[in-house]
Amino acid sequence: MFAERVSIEQVEEGHELAPKFDAQGLIPVVTTDYDSGELLMHGYMNREALQQTIELGEAVYFSRSRNALWHKGATSGMVQKVRELRIDDDQDAVWLRVQISGRAASCHVGYRSCFYRSVPVGPQDGSQPRQLVFEECEKVFDPQEVYGDAPNPTKL
Repeated sequence: MFAERVSIEQVEEGHELAPKFDAQGLIPVVTTDYDSGELLMHGYMNREALQQTIELGEAVYFSRSRNALWHKGATSGMVQKVRELRIDDDQDAVWLRVQISGRAASCHVGYRSCFYRSVPVGPQDGSQPRQLVFEECEKVFDPQEVYGDAPNPTKL
């Protein structure tokens, strides 16, 4: 499915898909809502996840914390239907534009977007850690109801 990377011209100006996976075999992915453009999440794909995403037309990621493929929505029902898949100029990053079925959320914590907090910028008194600001105040779903006692997909 993927071409061998043979030249800068082929990668940057050619018609062949020749993704560059990092030393761990992963490529970063940003996912946005197809209609609104809202940033939903950032994740990674390995070769198999990218192949399955292309073939299924649904987002499949590689979970670094679980060391396994992760078909988004397989458990929650919030499947990400790929409406457009783009690759950047040197083919080492992927952008998915998706429509979400079900509750239309992407974050396992229950918010619509994984980017539900902002970081205030500018100088501050350095005696305390910088405080995050919640930009989404209500969860779209209760993770306990959706995932039950399933292990948390993130690690500290």
